[in-house]
Amino acid sequence: MVEQLIFAVITIGIFAYFFYNIIKNNDTSYVSVIILQAVALILNFFEVIFKIKINWIFIIIKYIIGIFIPIAIMILEKYNIPFTEIIDITKANIYLKLGDNKRAKQALIHLVTKYPENYQGHKKLAEIYESEGGMRKAIDEYVQAIDIHKRDYDSYFKVAQLLNGFDKQDEAAEMLTNLLKKKPDYCEASLLLGDILSQKEMYKEATSIYQEALRHNPANYDLYYNLGIAYTMLNDFENAKICYEKAAEINHLLYNAKYSLAEIALIYKEIEEAQKYFMQVIEDEELAPDAYFELAKIELIKGNKDTAIQYANTAIDANAKKIVPKIKNEPMFIPILSKIAIPFNIEDQEEEEEEEQKISEKGIKAKEHLEKMFEITKQLGYTDIEMLNRNKDKKQKAEEEKQLTDTQEKYREY
Repeated sequence: MVEQLIFAVITIGIFAYFFYNIIKNNDTSYVSVIILQAVALILNFFEVIFKIKINWIFIIIKYIIGIFIPIAIMILEKYNIPFTEIIDITKANIYLKLGDNKRAKQALIHLVTKYPENYQGHKKLAEIYESEGGMRKAIDEYVQAIDIHKRDYDSYFKVAQLLNGFDKQDEAAEMLTNLLKKKPDYCEASLLLGDILSQKEMYKEATSIYQEALRHNPANYDLYYNLGIAYTMLNDFENAKICYEKAAEINHLLYNAKYSLAEIALIYKEIEEAQKYFMQVIEDEELAPDAYFELAKIELIKGNKDTAIQYANTAIDANAKKIVPKIKNEPMFIPILSKIAIPFNIEDQEEEEEEEQKISEKGIKAKEHLEKMFEITKQLGYTDIEMLNRNKDKKQKAEEEKQLTDTQEKYREY
């Protein structure tokens, strides 16, 4: 009897505390707590009035819902974790799993309206807006989350990412620069900042960003690959080659790095090395047509016309619309053009459903740049190289003769 009376007094006291909060804060979140306590009091009432000896399981339940849960809530609120946050966040998560974004947002808006400094509410609301495409609202909520939690680097990055999507590269770059000052090992931020600088053709600045990031992430193949692209666009092929090799070493399936290595090898007239890399690249469905096309050119350089024809036809089978114009525009293929199986009415052929492009826009730009540089050096390498060497020898010989004449004249003066 004494135990039941003590329980009743404590429970009624806690009940009064939460009821007062409902009236004071106009917050219905505590209604669920009061209902639980009411159930516990009813169990206790029946036990006292009717002198029923209830099962020990019900006694445990009575204490949990009547005292322990309410006290736990009071302790959380003492440490600035409002019960409203727990309820609204829980409701939002349930609604999100049920696919009801509208009610999830309502629960979170209720939370941040009542508690404007609630970090979790703003962060989750931003994520919902972002998933729905409401990018401006998402930015606003992420910014408020950052104001509350200054070390929320992920939200900082999200804002920069969204600003970049709005073509506000300068604002995004500024945010990323500030973020990297606070957290220099944030790899995604370095990659995005480097990408923005590359879009602005600020390749030298991009190399500095990637190099600094590699100090903190030395095993990241994306950083090496993007650094290779930046060096490529600066025509620093030696350093580009080192970066592409490192990227391909870390990730053996990074075929776009291997393609770049093949093109650099062609620029340096390292035909066998280029062929080796292109043979690896043909395993990649997206790059295979270009790789077969380049292999056909290599075989023509070697004088293997039959093999060149086979590679050219394979490239056309893989992607006729892309390869046929390249073959027609390449003078090297003129001697074998009649033997290449070029289909008629390419534009009228049914297009297969295009797969998502794996190579980034700047990756494609670097690839095209390397191909263009090879075309320039190819002409020098295989048509004019002997003439250039002869001219170089003549010039060198003339300089040596002039130097000898000058020396002889000096001796005559003496």
